[in-house]
Amino acid sequence: MKIIMLGTGNAVSKKYYNTCFIIDNDGQYMLVDGGGGNQLLSLFDKVGININSIKDVFVTHKHLDHLFGIIWLLRMVCQAMNRGQYNGNLNIYTCKEVAELIKYIGTNLIRKKDAVLIGNRVVFHEVFDGEKIDIIGKQFTFFNIHSKKDTQFGFRLELDDDKSLVCCGDEPYNDSIFKYINGCTWLMHEAFCLDSQANIFNPYEKSHSTVKDACTAAENLGVKNLILYHTEDKTFGSRKRLYYEEGKEYFSGKFYIPDDLEILTVT
Repeated sequence: MKIIMLGTGNAVSKKYYNTCFIIDNDGQYMLVDGGGGNQLLSLFDKVGININSIKDVFVTHKHLDHLFGIIWLLRMVCQAMNRGQYNGNLNIYTCKEVAELIKYIGTNLIRKKDAVLIGNRVVFHEVFDGEKIDIIGKQFTFFNIHSKKDTQFGFRLELDDDKSLVCCGDEPYNDSIFKYINGCTWLMHEAFCLDSQANIFNPYEKSHSTVKDACTAAENLGVKNLILYHTEDKTFGSRKRLYYEEGKEYFSGKFYIPDDLEILTVT
């Protein structure tokens, strides 16, 4: 199992693409979020994955920096379907609110002959809190993170040998999702900025956390491996070092601060 980090930045980052990634289970791909624009298309090229091989997509929530890349994906996939270059359906897993938004934008901005495929060969699967679904040969449990802003879902992915990977979206851990995260092998958690720079970036005003916050939560939850993403870009070039130096004081497991296009092997 591999995680291909297409983007690792927050909504207004200019030096990192907005956070989104591909889960690769031996050549079966699931895209999680799409970032905010058509740069997503070039990122697929850079990691050597043909967009037509993407059959499953999960969208965590409706914010621009997670949603608009999906519209570009939709455009390209629908065109490929009409050209006979795309086999099967595109499955999009998300909450009802986001599904309706994607349908609306897609049918109004994509060419009519392509847009007619939305709801036909582009199939929407509404996810529910605690629902288990088999995707790319693995079991996913989706859960509502109980955001105070907009409806947002995360997931728990069951790996081999009773191991697990949890993505809790782009907001901090809260106790309502304890049962999904506690003791997990891998946790993907946003870290908007260094705790030492919280007065500069004001993460709490945006429902985000610092490196210290994320590492403290992971330590208390018995997490083995922690992946930090959805960050600012003012520390570009030194982010790995600075985040590691702050985080190691609060988390005793292994943790990773991936760059865009970095590939992590999850075992």
